[in-house]
Amino acid sequence: MFQLDPAIADSLRPHGLSVAREADEAGGSRFVVVGRTWLHKERLRALAARFDGSRKAWLLFSEEALRGLADQLATLAPGLAEAAPADPDKGWVFGSKHYHGHRERLRTRFAEAREETALADYELLELLLFFSVYRRDTKPIAKAMIERFGSLGAVLAAPPERYGELFQLDPLQADAERRQQVDEDLRFTRVLLKAIHQAMRRTLKEELKDRPLVGSWTALTDYLAVTMSHDGTEHFRILFLDRKNILLRDEVQSRGTVDHTPLYPREVLKRCLDLDAAAIIMVHNHPSGDPTPSRPDIEMTREVVNLLKAAGIEVHDHVIVGKGRHLSFRSEGLI
Repeated sequence: MFQLDPAIADSLRPHGLSVAREADEAGGSRFVVVGRTWLHKERLRALAARFDGSRKAWLLFSEEALRGLADQLATLAPGLAEAAPADPDKGWVFGSKHYHGHRERLRTRFAEAREETALADYELLELLLFFSVYRRDTKPIAKAMIERFGSLGAVLAAPPERYGELFQLDPLQADAERRQQVDEDLRFTRVLLKAIHQAMRRTLKEELKDRPLVGSWTALTDYLAVTMSHDGTEHFRILFLDRKNILLRDEVQSRGTVDHTPLYPREVLKRCLDLDAAAIIMVHNHPSGDPTPSRPDIEMTREVVNLLKAAGIEVHDHVIVGKGRHLSFRSEGLI
């Protein structure tokens, strides 16, 4: 009896909404909209919808209103966290604060900037968060993230589960709808920032592809800095090279604690033979930020060098990556 135009349902689905038609108290019909409705509260209110708290649903009382909602959503890109500012004539509502104008101003500053340093690090992060954080001021979140992790690079490299530390709600505001919204903000932020970090790593690694690694020192250290300098635990990676010093494989060999990671020389030799590698570059990080080698670092390196030399495999270098700096064993005369 109460049929729904499937085209309307299909148009709502990409925005996290579903709709059903049901009988109302007067024997007529109305439309029940559920899902990520908090993203569209102001649009629903403008269409004379009523919120049913018991069902966490919005009720629309005419097909014309439902079509109006579908038409408005058709102008939006699903998945982005941006929202239209609320009508200023209606006074303050959640989402109508100053940051709607601020977002547009910051976008304009970035688009018109002649220098890449025109925006501070927190402003660049704030700009990125526009695409994942819905109707909240992203400036305090961006500042808190940089303060917590230490730098913009450290934010991008941080384990995504740690972002949740910066998305806590005031318990007095933690109603179910707001919690769901913050959970969505956090989920989109994790995906966005980790995708950006991975894109940076892949782009820098492209600079190392199909070229002699020994002659590409700047490109190599840039890649290692992005890949390793902000990791909270030590890990050891080996760059395996062919006879022309072209990169064969980049592999993490072991992970350890904040100040130690084991490396087994015989396992390194075995992997070299598996890959038919002619040379390697050893790399590990110091989460403390200081790349000064320890006595065990030096002794282990010499053991690997001697073992691989006997097999005709050269160790070009051992690089320790710190925060903002690195150390080369070969440059220091330790190999």
